[in-house]
Amino acid sequence: MRIRSRRETLELGRTIGERLERGDLVTLEGDLGAGKTFLARAIARALGVPEAEPVASPTFALVHEYETKKGVLLHADLHRLRGPKLELEIGKLGLRERRSEGAILVVEWAEDAQALLGGAATVAVRFVTIGPGSEREIEVSFSKGAP
Repeated sequence: MRIRSRRETLELGRTIGERLERGDLVTLEGDLGAGKTFLARAIARALGVPEAEPVASPTFALVHEYETKKGVLLHADLHRLRGPKLELEIGKLGLRERRSEGAILVVEWAEDAQALLGGAATVAVRFVTIGPGSEREIEVSFSKGAP
């Protein structure tokens, strides 16, 4: 699907967020600046994270935690955890365990980590930047069926 505006990205986030259940995994892939964190924020809002609560990139913190109407949401960014330290660091973060306890995971840069996060993604999103501005090609796959 082609996303031409921030509004369309918000609508996609709302659609994804409304479908998520406890223990689900959303993976977000794409270049820097492609819109992964913006979509993660839209998903968080759809899950009930209030507008007054900032939903920012967890690049340096690695994981941000939010309470939602569907339980805990963990927003993670694995960009800095590439290579041999990936498995060790994901283990330290406890993401797989938290998912098995029912936390919803939204993970940026998760392409090398799905098995470490407890298996296949419920929703996989891949951003491809088309050109300048906000137009993107976004591939979305839902393992629980199309929205």
